[in-house]
Amino acid sequence: MMPARKSTPSFGIALMLFVSARLMMLMIWPVENLTLYGDYRYYFDLAALSDAGYVPFVHYWSEHAPLFPFLNLAIYQLSGGVFKNHVLLVSLAMLLFETGGLLLLYRLAADLYGEAQATQIVWVYVALYIPVFIWLSTFEAMTAFFVLLALFALRRDRLGLAGLAIGLGTMTKFVPIVLLATVWRGRGWRAALVSGLVATVVCAAILGPLLILSPDYTLASLQAQASKSSWQTVWALIDGNVANTGNLGPIADRFDPAKAGQVLHNPSRLPAWLTLLPFALLGLFIFTRPPVRERGDGPIFTALTFTLLFLWSKGWSPQWQIFLIPLLLLALPLRRAVMFVLVLGFVNVLEWPVILSRGLWELLPLTIVIRTLILALLAWELYRQMRTPTLLGASDD
Repeated sequence: MMPARKSTPSFGIALMLFVSARLMMLMIWPVENLTLYGDYRYYFDLAALSDAGYVPFVHYWSEHAPLFPFLNLAIYQLSGGVFKNHVLLVSLAMLLFETGGLLLLYRLAADLYGEAQATQIVWVYVALYIPVFIWLSTFEAMTAFFVLLALFALRRDRLGLAGLAIGLGTMTKFVPIVLLATVWRGRGWRAALVSGLVATVVCAAILGPLLILSPDYTLASLQAQASKSSWQTVWALIDGNVANTGNLGPIADRFDPAKAGQVLHNPSRLPAWLTLLPFALLGLFIFTRPPVRERGDGPIFTALTFTLLFLWSKGWSPQWQIFLIPLLLLALPLRRAVMFVLVLGFVNVLEWPVILSRGLWELLPLTIVIRTLILALLAWELYRQMRTPTLLGASDD
């Protein structure tokens, strides 16, 4: 007689371990170690400008969409201007978004594969280290949460909530606006119109007052990311921008709106329309493929859209993995998803902090080429999954 197969420990246990491990990190590790390779010090320095009465988007431009800079400012006020308190509060805020994202990941996976396999997916995410590193480095947990919330709302046909999530996500990282393509593909243009209108209202409600108060700095903030020179991509290699990252210069430059539009390094050798054209055509081809899965291909299509966006983008930031990882766990058979997540994670850790923190710029082209090949292979694998009628479960391969 075959022994009974043991079930995976419950989602509740995974959630408790997920939260408790991160809380213990905050309790045990010195703040200097927690923030050594991240951007928390930079966030603190920006928020500290409020001591002199300076507010982002009003008195200086920001390279980030407005939601986090104002959250960061509120946290700074609560911290009393003490760096250790600020780090703790930002970490706890991001942990709330991480925990919400984990719950949404579980609910989405349960819809697709059932509770048992959804629990497996959650346990894999809990065991990954890359999300821990990004949690203690950036605010991208917010972006990942809003992406997953939009997908969850779409599966529930709650178009207003999907639009709200897309709007708030766009006001966190601009990138989630592409989720409107997922809504259109999954529910049609009328649904995309409804969600798009809600997202537009959300963005207008946040940006409108800022544009009225300070049009120069608000427009400069919206322009800043688009004006960056290429960094850490094959496009950067073509442009000769090997020894630079996505940094936009010293904080003092934020007080000059003209600085937001200045290219700090070599300009692009290829015009934007030329690099966009093949990716736009490929995206249109993928978008117009009729769905072959009975329950839709939202996570797969979204993961593929993000992957193509990363390949086209003139820059790359390692923290962008955080909103790709849960999508891969939902879109691919579990073993394949873990393989891509780990390989991509190791390449990015090799890039930062191993190579860049040591000033080994001559090694950067190697990781850029490897990462680009991995993303291209991932795009092909996601497209194959999208065209496969059978809904593969988390344990299938």
